[in-house]
Amino acid sequence: MGAFLDKLFQKLPIWFPEFVEATWQTLQLTGAAFAIALAAGIVACLLRLSHVTPLRWAAIGFIEVGRAIPALVILFLIYFGLQDLLPSLRLDSFTAAAIGLGLQGGAILAEVFRAGIEAVDRGQREASLALGMTPARTMLDVVAPQAIRVVLPPTGNYLVGLLKDTSIAAIIAAPELMLRAKDLASSSFLPMHAYVVVAIFYFALSYPLSLAVRRLEVKFALPQR
Repeated sequence: MGAFLDKLFQKLPIWFPEFVEATWQTLQLTGAAFAIALAAGIVACLLRLSHVTPLRWAAIGFIEVGRAIPALVILFLIYFGLQDLLPSLRLDSFTAAAIGLGLQGGAILAEVFRAGIEAVDRGQREASLALGMTPARTMLDVVAPQAIRVVLPPTGNYLVGLLKDTSIAAIIAAPELMLRAKDLASSSFLPMHAYVVVAIFYFALSYPLSLAVRRLEVKFALPQR
């Protein structure tokens, strides 16, 4: 154990700046994928609730396929498969990872958003429409503010999971923490040391975010006065 720690502390000053840079790249990837997931989730949710049958079934197909296929397979399909189908379309690994993780996240969040909307009493929507409000205004002014209370905690939990799931993007060489750890492990011949450090970095990123999500869960579980 002593020898392990000695080598770790010898390498840490050299590795630390590289891990900090990779941390920033991981946060960028998480933010990009989360933005895509939010947008895709909102659109898929609204289409899922649509009375237009083709749109509703298209949304159901997107949701079910996105939730059923592993994220790694989606990344391979986008990064490698699209280049075979459309040779002129060449996505860099970061963009492919953001799109792949974001689309799968959109399928997950669509169901979260739908559950939040359907948790609002239908009578409130009917009353708003009876008062002359348009369906869009009813959704924005009556349903959405109440649904947000329901969807914020699970959306926060999804964000924590997404932060950790960005590590699989290393398989397509997307710049992030896990890829940097693999490179350092290969160049130094100290894989355990590099992976211990990257585990600490992931914990330092995800634990505070988990605490924030927990506070949200407590806050929005309380009755509003």
